[in-house]
Amino acid sequence: MTPRLVLASASPRRRELLARIGVTPDAIDPADIDETEAPGELPRDLALRLALEKGRTVAARHEGAVVLAADTVVGVGRRILPKTETEEEARACLALLSGRSHRVFTGFAVLGPGGEERSRVVETRVKVRHLSAEAVDAYLASGEWRGKAGGYGIQGAFEAHVVSLIGSYANVVGLPLYEAANLLSAALGRRLP
Repeated sequence: MTPRLVLASASPRRRELLARIGVTPDAIDPADIDETEAPGELPRDLALRLALEKGRTVAARHEGAVVLAADTVVGVGRRILPKTETEEEARACLALLSGRSHRVFTGFAVLGPGGEERSRVVETRVKVRHLSAEAVDAYLASGEWRGKAGGYGIQGAFEAHVVSLIGSYANVVGLPLYEAANLLSAALGRRLP
């Protein structure tokens, strides 16, 4: 019998991505953890740590289930950009991203019913064109930046500002499908597309 799959995320984008590979979680149970970065923590390390913490928190509530947890972090150099909650934060992030490349890291973890843990971090490089004041104002007016790592969602209007992307597009949205399908296949005991 295939174990239950619990998605430790409230992100509708992650549910949409999973649906693309024919996966529908049996339950959605977001983890409420402290996402504060540790002093000197690198973006890649933060993404993995948060994914594992979320997964472990939710796995403790769902004995015998497979738990999928993820966290996406945007980094400019060693600097971690916030998940923007205010227009001021989003404007500051967009100013940092304008005319340069940055990295998007999604750490994800699959915790099995026997306590086994499989985890990965996937990196995608994204280059953004120079953003005029008008472009920034228009994007901020859209509201798409709310709660998004680095102040943008690539799957919306911001995609028009992306010059190039090296790596997984789905990773920037919130879950690298190729890698997630491989880890989920192993944990669920069935091949995913």
